[in-house]
Amino acid sequence: MQTITASKVLTPSGIKSSQTLCIEQGVIYDMRDANDEEHRNIIEGTLIPGYVDTQVNGGGGILFNHTPTYDALKTMANAHLQFGTTSMLPTLITDNATIMAQAADAVSEAITDNHPNIEGIHFEGPFLSAAKKGVHEETFIRTPSDSELATLCRKDIGKVLLTVAPETVSLGFIKEMVAEGVVVALGHTNASFEQVSDALSAGATGFTHLYNAMSAFTSRAPGAVGAALLFDSAYCGLIVDHHHVHPKSAELAIKVKSENKIMLVTDAMAHVGSNLDKLAFFNTEIQRSGSKLTTPDGTLAGSCLDMHGAVVNTCKDLGISLTHASTMASSTPATFMGIQQKLGSIAVGQYANVLLVKDDLTLHNIWVKGTAKAPHQ
Repeated sequence: MQTITASKVLTPSGIKSSQTLCIEQGVIYDMRDANDEEHRNIIEGTLIPGYVDTQVNGGGGILFNHTPTYDALKTMANAHLQFGTTSMLPTLITDNATIMAQAADAVSEAITDNHPNIEGIHFEGPFLSAAKKGVHEETFIRTPSDSELATLCRKDIGKVLLTVAPETVSLGFIKEMVAEGVVVALGHTNASFEQVSDALSAGATGFTHLYNAMSAFTSRAPGAVGAALLFDSAYCGLIVDHHHVHPKSAELAIKVKSENKIMLVTDAMAHVGSNLDKLAFFNTEIQRSGSKLTTPDGTLAGSCLDMHGAVVNTCKDLGISLTHASTMASSTPATFMGIQQKLGSIAVGQYANVLLVKDDLTLHNIWVKGTAKAPHQ
């Protein structure tokens, strides 16, 4: 048994003062008021849940597409862990069927090995719209084949998130994926509002990086953005790096959708947790300039954002409370992926994945299943 005592703890019912978490085998089995002895060793700051990132393309100098192996996943997970991401979905950008299968094999190894940070996989493509491909390689954008369906429906790769453009797949395909337990999100799409609405009715439940690479909201054509904002049940990923989305557009989305439907994502490339400046990527190159990643023609190419940076930006620049920003970085993505029974909040029965954030929003301590890890210095 071990304990963690903090001056403030963010719980599902709000912030509680002077609480002790009691942990056994990595799980919180009790949370109570600190006793006199524990008070003498209390940690000043706020304990919040570890971050859950559903869109991690790379980290630590590794891009998952380039190196779809378990060793690469370990490097990516370690790179993001130092910024508070205790649970993640490694994300494979549009690629060929062989790389998709290799990525699934790598995640299967991680799941079999009980890797503490890897919960499954996000296939961002290849069933997307060429008109809204962004940095995705157009030659790999296609319609589903039997071999890809077999990969997507594997039961040994944890939770599976699939981003599709609804105009490129049938409603029957979406229904089939959902029936197989796949979480379907809509993105890289030029679909009409009506097509998006039909896809949601068929079982899609989210949107990949709201506003980016999707049909815009206009007066006479609400598009994918309009549908995402209008339908209360839909979850939306949001990249708060101030390059992908204007701060006021991000603020509006949170105001409309609430912290229970907006989830912070990084869309991180290999650059996070590394000094990498340039990265070869299919037939082009991704360049880092400050906090922005682009191809030579200026196209945004993922981000070098980490999750704690996303939380800090959300609090400091959007005026959102740490309580709500934490919800968007932990419990909302966990609920979206159906893993909220074990991840995403600080409560009895949850894994002891917790972060200590100081009043100035610096990340001071990280625990994964009760084991202390070092934050980025």
